[in-house]
Amino acid sequence: MPPAITPDITPDLQTIETNGIRLRVALAGAGPLVVLIHGFPEGWYSWRHQIPALAAAGYRVAAPDVRGYGGSDKPHAIEAYALKTIAADIDGLIAALGADRAVVVGHDWGAPIAYGTASFHRERVRAVAGLSAPALGRGPMPSVQLFRNIYKDRFFHQLYFQEPGVAEAELEGDVPTSLRKLYYWSSGEGQKAGAKIENPAARGLLDRLVDPDPLPAWLSAADLDYFASQFQNSGFRGPLNRYRNSERDFEDMAVFDGRQITQPTAFMAGSLEPILRMIPGVDMVDLMRQRCADLRLVRIMEDAGHWLQQERPAEVNAALLEFLRGLPAA
Repeated sequence: MPPAITPDITPDLQTIETNGIRLRVALAGAGPLVVLIHGFPEGWYSWRHQIPALAAAGYRVAAPDVRGYGGSDKPHAIEAYALKTIAADIDGLIAALGADRAVVVGHDWGAPIAYGTASFHRERVRAVAGLSAPALGRGPMPSVQLFRNIYKDRFFHQLYFQEPGVAEAELEGDVPTSLRKLYYWSSGEGQKAGAKIENPAARGLLDRLVDPDPLPAWLSAADLDYFASQFQNSGFRGPLNRYRNSERDFEDMAVFDGRQITQPTAFMAGSLEPILRMIPGVDMVDLMRQRCADLRLVRIMEDAGHWLQQERPAEVNAALLEFLRGLPAA
């Protein structure tokens, strides 16, 4: 069991069938539906601060473990983790919960899933919010090819993740250490400390990363233990397969070339968010403004890093509620 979230609102973990698979979903509250989609390498528990706050404010909250994670099904095939397929999971989840439409919120990889659900299943998504990863559209080429062009012979983690089995073996060797290093690496604390690279000559990823002592204040030992227990059960293949679908996603998204996301949209990120610096010389927030017809809230949180809803829970909760309360009635 996860650590207690609040004394008065603890989510109910249920298994829900959708799109031919079973997802474990944390559910709480009653009212208009808000779906919270986590990123890599996390799970429903990354939303532990948002679930009770949104439920207390009058919303029904559903935070699934994305396929491949935690208590959800874990198909083996790489193509089972295409964006179009996972968007169909979210579409089916909304329907299975008896809602016609929902607000979909995503962090990290969850943000492209949220944007993708808003595109592939427009009628199902009444509004969409992204944390950390902006909506950039399809782009001129698959992202994996773009990164090969940018990074060439330099190490880049998304390119390292492409070969099946390699990153899995490294990350699964010592799950708590892997997560501890990954979480610190792109956190605000890690970014401010310049902790990106410990050993640039290392062959893999983890030896390049600092092992923090102590943990950042936003991540308790109990939190880390719970995250680690989930990956010790599930492994990393499913989560890493999301990175291996760049070319497939590029083909699937061709139908949306030149189209904007039409639903009301919000974006939040930390001022130290590494994703915003991933493509040198590109203002990603400005690109998102072009991609979204109704980008009505942008919030950049000072000195926060990548794990935004965990690093800045009160600010994220306030921004989400501001966005939700400004929407037309469900």
